[in-house]
Formats: sequence, C-alpha cells, structure tokens
Amino acid sequence: MSKKREIEVRGADVEKAIEAGLQKLGVNRSEVIIDVIDEGSRGLLGIGSREAVVRLVTLTVEPTPAPKVQPKPAVQPVVAKRETAVPTPKPTPKPAPTSSNGSDVEATEADAEEKKMAEEVIATLLNKLGVDAQIDTSTSEPDDLTGRKVNVIDIEGEDLGVLIGPRGETLNAMQYLTRLMVGNQLQRRASFVVDVEGYRKRRQQALARLAERMAKKVVARRRPVSLEPMPPHERRIIHMTLRDNEEVYTQSSGEGNRRKVRILPK
Repeated sequence: MSKKREIEVRGADVEKAIEAGLQKLGVNRSEVIIDVIDEGSRGLLGIGSREAVVRLVTLTVEPTPAPKVQPKPAVQPVVAKRETAVPTPKPTPKPAPTSSNGSDVEATEADAEEKKMAEEVIATLLNKLGVDAQIDTSTSEPDDLTGRKVNVIDIEGEDLGVLIGPRGETLNAMQYLTRLMVGNQLQRRASFVVDVEGYRKRRQQALARLAERMAKKVVARRRPVSLEPMPPHERRIIHMTLRDNEEVYTQSSGEGNRRKVRILPK
C-alpha cells in the first residue's frame, strides 16, 4: 500500500509557514500542493495578531512499510484419548477475475457493483427528468498519485447542456447526489465520476492550457496571478499541471466556494 504525507504548519507569515513545512517534509515546493488555510494577521500594533496556517500535501506517494510478522510461539502437542482429529477442509480460494486475454483485472468486484448501481440510479434519474439520453461507462486512467482507477459514467445525447449548467455546476451537483444515493445503497463511499458528452475531459484540457498560459505570464511579469474560484477537483488539475514547472509554484487560498489557486514565481 502507499500513502501521501500531509501536514499543517504555522508561521509568522505564509512564506515562513511554507518554508517550515517543506523542512519538516524534506521536500521542495515542486513536490507539494500548498493550501493556505489562514493568511494570518499582524494586528494593530501587535495586538490581535495571529499566525499564518498552511497545509502541505506531497505530490509523490510514499510506500507504506509492510508490517513485521511476529513468529508464533511454539505450541506443545496435546494427546487426546481414543479420539482422532478430523481435518477441517480448507476453503478453495476464489480466483482473481481475469480479462478475455487472461490478464489480471484491476477492477474489484466492489467496483463492478458500484458501476451497475450507478448506471441504474442515473438511468432512473434521467427518466424522471424526461431526458432522452444514453449511458456509456468506461474506466478512468490511473490517478497520478494513487494509481487508482474509477468508473466514469458518461451521459450522451443531444442538447444536454441543461445537465451541465454554468461552469459545470449542475453536473457537479448531480454527481454529488448520485454518489450519495449509490453509497447509501452499497453502505460505503462511492467514487465514480459522472460526465455529460465528455464535458469534464474538455474542461480538464482547457484548465491545463489556462495553467500553462498563466504560468508564462507569472514568469514574464515576476508577479503572482490568482485564478478564478474553482471546486477542489479543478484546483487539483492546476496543481498537477504545474507541479513539474521549475519557474513557478501553486497554492490554494480563500474560504469555501471562494477558494482559488495562486500561481507564484520561484
């Protein structure tokens, strides 16, 4: 298994808090996502001042060491009188699912169950809304950090802009609600993605281009640039796009729905 490292640190200002966090993690700016929780305040004549607080999340995944297996203590044999021990049959292990070409399938049985349930819930929802559309399910590419794949439920049809809404707000709300419904039925957290006519893929490409264009502006002007407020998954696209850029770094700041990404020169 693997895990990301995440810490919260305080400092006299944002930059000092970031530097303290980088030292604790033993990494540089390009290896973390910086989330500014509180920019702090100097107060008035030192009265009412408070420290800045930042959260640092590593972009690289650190392997989790395997637990040490303790040797079992020796057990003295027990001799039974006139009794013969009957061996308990061992259950036959269920073979791992394989694809048509014989290779191991990474999706677990739970993932397949989630896919089926998600398709049923979304189909029912579309029917009640009177929306004529088809559902096409695929598997995402492995996540850059965790390597995990998720089900992508893509709704296809004509004139489905009503399901997307301004800047994808309706689509995000539908994904949130259907995840809750599926998770409630499965009694676990659902992680599938809902898309409409490939909107999310196009949005991801647009955000990546925006990040690269704004990074060039930051380098040319040597001044930070703040992007528009975005939901968490869109801010992550900006962070991941620029994580290997040697001239800029990114951090999130703001509260609630007003959180945005800032691009700063190194």
